[in-house]
Amino acid sequence: MALSHQQLTHRYQRILESMSEGVYGLDAQGHATFVNPAAERLTGWMQSEIQGQTIHQFHHHSYADGSHYPHSDCPIYQTLISGQAAHCDHEVFWRKDGSCFAVEYSSTAIIENGDITGAVVVFKDITERLEQQRSLKAALREVQQLKQHLQFENRYLQEELQQQRQGTELLGQSEPMRLLDEAIRQVAPTPSCVLIQGESGTGKELVAEAVHRLSHRHQRTLVKVNCGALSDTLLESELFGHERGAFTGAHQRRAGRFEQADGGTLFLDEVAELSPAAQVKLLRALQNGEIQRLGSENTLKVDVRVMAATHRDLSAMVRDGLFRADLYFRLNVFPLQVPPLRERRSDIPLLIQHYLQRLSKRLNKPMPTLPPKQLQQLMQYHWPGNVRELVNVLEHALILGHSELRLPALNSDIQPVSSGSRPLSMAAAERQHILQALDYCQGVVGGKQGAAALLELPESTLRSRMKKLGIR
Repeated sequence: MALSHQQLTHRYQRILESMSEGVYGLDAQGHATFVNPAAERLTGWMQSEIQGQTIHQFHHHSYADGSHYPHSDCPIYQTLISGQAAHCDHEVFWRKDGSCFAVEYSSTAIIENGDITGAVVVFKDITERLEQQRSLKAALREVQQLKQHLQFENRYLQEELQQQRQGTELLGQSEPMRLLDEAIRQVAPTPSCVLIQGESGTGKELVAEAVHRLSHRHQRTLVKVNCGALSDTLLESELFGHERGAFTGAHQRRAGRFEQADGGTLFLDEVAELSPAAQVKLLRALQNGEIQRLGSENTLKVDVRVMAATHRDLSAMVRDGLFRADLYFRLNVFPLQVPPLRERRSDIPLLIQHYLQRLSKRLNKPMPTLPPKQLQQLMQYHWPGNVRELVNVLEHALILGHSELRLPALNSDIQPVSSGSRPLSMAAAERQHILQALDYCQGVVGGKQGAAALLELPESTLRSRMKKLGIR
């Protein structure tokens, strides 16, 4: 039996009233003709209040930020003009009490005999769905950060194992090395900052590794940063990370070394090269355990033990206004002074034996003999480049020699310092050190065989120091 028009209308109305989505019926002028109970419940506006009215002024008058939403821009009313259906899921509807909710809505035109006679608007509250999406995105970001952290830790642990296989332990039985070893064992179990000072080539990084290895954080990563090898902007990004778009070339978010060292140890080599801006951020990290990525206003909590090293006189830099006094005192909780090789000459035979074994294996050469005369020559030399220079000399000699070691000519202009002689100034000592490195590298500054690589300095830094010290 066919239903009458009135019966069909009643049935459709019952369906609309039972829907969980809000439904508005509009006439050709955009006035409300029908409001179902779900729409009343979602917005607080009753059908009796808005029937025959333009609904835009009730629930769609403003954007989420409170700015005005012109009636002419509304997709719902564009449907009444064009007849084309519209869909939107990035706007809000406003309730009668003045609050708003995230909404997904669609508008469909009613067309009779080719004329647009009205529209039906169906909408629902998607606040919970958006919150779930945000939570999921946050969880995915956290998983990605943990993944990056684990990958970074894995690389560092592999490098650490490789270094241990190569024997990077501190070597020496002299009194200065005995005292240094005792100091390392005292400070290692504590969370205190350590400032490692000593001339270039003395093994400050090895001291940092020894402290970390004996600490309670030894199962976590020892992250190393050379503060003198990066520009100011890159150094801040390296230490604290950056957000996407923080600077030119920052195509994606990147975790900094502090985040990667969370729970472990961060070693800042050549800490004296930090820019004033980086010094401020480092001080904040030491004081509060908080860091801030470049381009971000949010702070992140980190648990990091910091060790720093430098061959420069930080206390003098503080006096000259080149380094923050408050940061210096934060770093200098427990200073460790690494002795130069000339002050531990009794360790030279042990060092020679150790490094000759390593170098022979790496260069695939037989272990050579060292005549007493050459050993005496090495014992008497001043070693301005310290252990690093000794290793380079031995490698050079091993390449030249066969069964017997053939030492290259050592710089005769640099003589051993007697106990009663006047020490050089810092500038004069640095100038002499650079000259010796240039002489050893036959005047070559850059490249793998140049003086910059020998001194473990960026080429630009070495050239700057040469210019300042009048070295051509």
